[in-house]
Amino acid sequence: MGEALAITIETTGIEAAPALDPRAAAQTAETVAQALRTRIQRSDLTSGEWLREVRLCGEFGVGRSIIRRALRILADDGLVDIVENRGARVSSTTVEEVFDLYETRAALYGLATRFACLRGSDEMIQSLLAKIDRLLEQAEASVAAEDIIETSESIFGEMSECASTDAQRMIASVRRKTRFHFSYVALAVNANGPGPYKFWRGVRAGLLERDADKASQSARDILYYMQGEVARMMLARGPRARSDAAQAEMTSPRGRKAGAKG
Repeated sequence: MGEALAITIETTGIEAAPALDPRAAAQTAETVAQALRTRIQRSDLTSGEWLREVRLCGEFGVGRSIIRRALRILADDGLVDIVENRGARVSSTTVEEVFDLYETRAALYGLATRFACLRGSDEMIQSLLAKIDRLLEQAEASVAAEDIIETSESIFGEMSECASTDAQRMIASVRRKTRFHFSYVALAVNANGPGPYKFWRGVRAGLLERDADKASQSARDILYYMQGEVARMMLARGPRARSDAAQAEMTSPRGRKAGAKG
């Protein structure tokens, strides 16, 4: 009977389904978005560069629906502009936009640090102190800036666990937009200088003393320091204020919105 079945399949022209690209099973819109996000934030993909769906489908081994969802995720992050009838391109970030993001992040991280002081268990405080010590040791040893950022994000991530669900969502949203946004460059440029580390020592002291005001202000000061460094470097690269970039971005939805406000 097995032979008869095989003959029937052969004579009727039924073929086995083609093997799926093994990469496709491992890729989701979120993983594709994260891969592209990292490239954008590291300037491997530059401002204004078009992200062609066909090329991305081939690169990641996925269908257009996944690529389109990934691009929408990046658009929500403000890293990509989706232009009607043309596709998606890497957005042109302005000094004002980055300044505002860091201002928001400073407020949220200050709150997260305050909540950690007020609500964190003794075990959590000890964990945070150990991580801050590791960050200071990394800075002293001049390790790669990306490693210092990883430790920093781990610290703030743990502190944010003490915040409400809504606050955690806001922190996560702003974090995606600013995590690598030139901040690794700022750390690298200031590797031989004081950097933001005196403020990290302030956070450590505040946590140790359970002094919410001291800890939260020091956390905000870390972000204010980075805000100033990022703005300085962006300005050094050339005029990037909204007034200079608006005309070039008017074809994008985000650009039209900014122009309308102006």
